[in-house]
Amino acid sequence: MSGDEPFIAAVKPLVDAMGGEILPPDEARDEDVVLAWEGVDVVAVRLPQLADSLDHILAAMERRRGRPLAELDRKAKQEVVRTLEARGAFAVRHGVETVAGALGVSRFTVYNYLNRDKGA
Repeated sequence: MSGDEPFIAAVKPLVDAMGGEILPPDEARDEDVVLAWEGVDVVAVRLPQLADSLDHILAAMERRRGRPLAELDRKAKQEVVRTLEARGAFAVRHGVETVAGALGVSRFTVYNYLNRDKGA
């Protein structure tokens, strides 16, 4: 298994960024993704539900910025909305409401930020 450790270390940041979980391949369910290296199953990745993933993305954005998203200025909040739109956050059920809550703004404001970018 020690030869697998560099592979696992390489994929771990990606799995963490998605809010996923790394498991032994023999614990994989049908919905999990099993990663193989040189023809051998090395690790299984359990991806989160989309709504959980959005919460994970918002928390990561807060950590990166070093403060709650609600404390950002308007321009920074617009940038967050653009980033989240590019990542598909608003395709998730209640995505706008979740993002609005994290930003400390109304749903209407989030829609305005989205429409503003489309009009530009």
